[in-house]
Amino acid sequence: MIVKDIKTLSLDERKKILERNKINFENILLDVLKILKDVRERGDEAIKYYTKKFDNVDIDNFIVSNEEIEEAYNRVDYKIIDALERAKENIYYFHKKQLKQIKELRIEKEGMVLGQVIRAVEKVGCYVPGGKAFYPSTVLMTTIPAKVAGCKKIFITSPPTPEGKGNCATLVAGDIVGVDRIYKIGGVQAIGALAYGTESVEKVDLIVGPGNIYVTLAKKLVYGDVNIDLLAGPSEVLIIADDSANVNYIAIDVIAQAEHDPNAHCVVLTTSKEKAYEIKNTIEKELKNIKRKEIVEKSLKNAAILYGELNELINFANEYAPEHLEIITKDPESVLEKINNAGSIFLGEYSPVPVGDYASGTNHVLPTSGFARAASGLSVETFLKKITYQKLSREGLEELKDTIITLAEAEGLYNHAEAIRRRF
Repeated sequence: MIVKDIKTLSLDERKKILERNKINFENILLDVLKILKDVRERGDEAIKYYTKKFDNVDIDNFIVSNEEIEEAYNRVDYKIIDALERAKENIYYFHKKQLKQIKELRIEKEGMVLGQVIRAVEKVGCYVPGGKAFYPSTVLMTTIPAKVAGCKKIFITSPPTPEGKGNCATLVAGDIVGVDRIYKIGGVQAIGALAYGTESVEKVDLIVGPGNIYVTLAKKLVYGDVNIDLLAGPSEVLIIADDSANVNYIAIDVIAQAEHDPNAHCVVLTTSKEKAYEIKNTIEKELKNIKRKEIVEKSLKNAAILYGELNELINFANEYAPEHLEIITKDPESVLEKINNAGSIFLGEYSPVPVGDYASGTNHVLPTSGFARAASGLSVETFLKKITYQKLSREGLEELKDTIITLAEAEGLYNHAEAIRRRF
């Protein structure tokens, strides 16, 4: 963990912070291609083979039954079920409001009617990570926007447990939302199954959801056969804080983000040198008594605490384009106005990242590794298509006739030009 004046960062130090966690797929490319090809050609047999190989489980039927879901309800603490229900309400509320902001369009102009209609993607596959941990919150985040958008079929796929069953909390979350089917399949083979279809798994039009480097590469490789949401890497947070910020809150927020993954990335930007060192010292004190200490300590080796003028910090934040951005200042809204690049923004000391991860209602599937400079997080729009249309009268076409013919012939597309001429 470095503490430094932002002005004194060397080019290499700045580059290392800004270009964090750039994913290198080269070492695993051939393995992932092989698995996808195998799933495409052999279907369920390939899924069974790779489930045994990677998850050490023999499974004949990958589709979760109603009996398994009933059993899951009996095994999940009622407090978790209540929490999922409450989070579901907030996530639905926010995404329904999103939907209302998406408008169809109709323009009438000089013999032309131009427009845009909105249609939902029909079939969606939602990947929910598993293995070392399971994420029922990701079930809510990926499936609810699809429900709100009006997708006809929504499937979940998630790795099986060592007993060959679906994780109980994941199954309950899927049932609470009302998905159409849950598959006990993880990894590259799950992405291949959704992209190509097998005897058991229905082919989808769109795959969403986070995963490890293998899942991420698999999504990248099947893009074109299906659409995907985004390529999410290790989680990250950037915090902008001024003299008014509570050091204890900042320290625990950094640690909370660091516990995701040894490759998680944490950056704190503060207006005070004294505050910077106070934050560092507080984090080090907290480390003595935390859970998941080994993961946190590995992650924090890449952490940075930088200090400087507020405008410098804001410029750096925009260049960094964090997945999560916390703004803990006297007037966070004024800082928000100057932020152009971030996945999701958390304003004030009572809005830490976990509220968005679980229950405020915004989505937690977000762009990482600087991709927020060009992309948005998962939303209702991810599951919608915008289809344009046009209707011209004879007079409207006549008005455009010469323009179209000239451009078509300039491009050597003479039959395009003839399609216009013949109407006159």
